[in-house]
Amino acid sequence: MMKTISSCTLCPRNCGAERTEYEGKGWCRSGTLPRVCRIAPHYWEEPCISGKNGSGTIFFAGCTLGCVFCQNHTISRGGVGKYLTVSELADAFRSLEQQGVHNINLVSPTPYTDNIIEALELYRPSVPVVWNTGGYEKAETIRRLEGYVDIYLPDLKYIRPELSSKYSKAENYFEYSLGALKEMVRQTGSPVFDEDGIMKRGTIVRHLILPDNTRNSIEVLRLLDESFGSSILISLMSQYTPMADSDKYPEIDRRITSREYEKVLSVLEELSLDGYIQQLDSAEEDYIPDFDLL
Repeated sequence: MMKTISSCTLCPRNCGAERTEYEGKGWCRSGTLPRVCRIAPHYWEEPCISGKNGSGTIFFAGCTLGCVFCQNHTISRGGVGKYLTVSELADAFRSLEQQGVHNINLVSPTPYTDNIIEALELYRPSVPVVWNTGGYEKAETIRRLEGYVDIYLPDLKYIRPELSSKYSKAENYFEYSLGALKEMVRQTGSPVFDEDGIMKRGTIVRHLILPDNTRNSIEVLRLLDESFGSSILISLMSQYTPMADSDKYPEIDRRITSREYEKVLSVLEELSLDGYIQQLDSAEEDYIPDFDLL
């Protein structure tokens, strides 16, 4: 029988919420049963993740952040998705693997950490497991994943608390994200690829350039370079598209300009970070998948 969590502290919110199988009173509003919105190969991740065969992606409902500009807001704010048992989640790993995907990619998985570990104990895929997260994690939660996760794919959205507070209601975002990132890199070491350029192990840090916030982006890139260097890959994203509640914040209710993009890119080119650069014309809603387990 699925256990009830009487006081959840999995994420930095530390909200102490009670969580039953189907309901949760915390920030993420998640119960203890994994709530899944899509299980399918996904072709729009970084090239070393998607490859030719796609990334075997499982999108979970609920999120520890709830950013005002979230492109997946229809699922990140809960209320949708299909509940899976631990054994059904393990079966989903197996099914995706049989489709020939390069990895099992767990998107916004943190509220279901316990269930995911149990499912991976039932069935461990022969392809890498990816932990795809907004970065707002506790190092101790990430530490529990050692031996289960091969690739970490976190965001580092903000370095400035006034921004993380304003757009994600998480003033302590940077403090926790940096600590979690250090633990991720400790586990994976430097990136490892197969002969086809597909990542087998490592950490890729994503950063989304926000309109009117190039200084934040530049500070994030410099910090990553100084703290991690060649131990990580960077994925600099320009795909920002006004969505969710961004219309309530005029400064971000638009796409980034060519000038903003070039300003951040010029700093990245000065640094030693390796990785991926998203072209400015990729800011389209077409890249957002249909969530078909609603």
